[in-house]
Amino acid sequence: MYWDLFKVFFRIGAFTIGGGLAMIPIIEREVVDRKKWITKEDFTDMLAVTQTLPGVIAVNMAVAVGYRIKGFRGSLISVLGAVVAPFFSILILAVFFRNFREHPAVEKIFMGMRPVVVSLIAVPVITTMRSIGLTLSSGLIAAAAALLIWLFGISPVWVIMAAGLGGYIWYRVDKHQKGRPGR
Repeated sequence: MYWDLFKVFFRIGAFTIGGGLAMIPIIEREVVDRKKWITKEDFTDMLAVTQTLPGVIAVNMAVAVGYRIKGFRGSLISVLGAVVAPFFSILILAVFFRNFREHPAVEKIFMGMRPVVVSLIAVPVITTMRSIGLTLSSGLIAAAAALLIWLFGISPVWVIMAAGLGGYIWYRVDKHQKGRPGR
């Protein structure tokens, strides 16, 4: 099982372009759909928790999945698999990139890749929204949060704390409303 964990996360780390967020749908496909190591609901819960933690989301997910499957050793093996290939790729790129980064062809290649990277980040957002059963009101909250962060430069920490407080207040109001006679 350790070898399976390493192989899955090595493949994900080696062949996913676009960073940690781009890895999320691939991790989901591997551990939920193909290997059936965890359920879709558990994956969504893990994703929610790992996104609130500091660090790289792909590494956080590797820790969570590895730990769920094989405990502490499983988390170490999963993280090792996820980071080995990107580490060496970045190392090699850093050594050689200095020599050709100013080349016009290289600049055009990176300009062409930028929109694709944006789409790779958008896919897990859409997938997560579908898996949590996004409603109109939760979609409006997500849009408002994005605008507060993007347009007004409000720290995501404050936005998350405000949303949590808002959710608690909504829960209390809804609970109070349902407890009234005639409802």
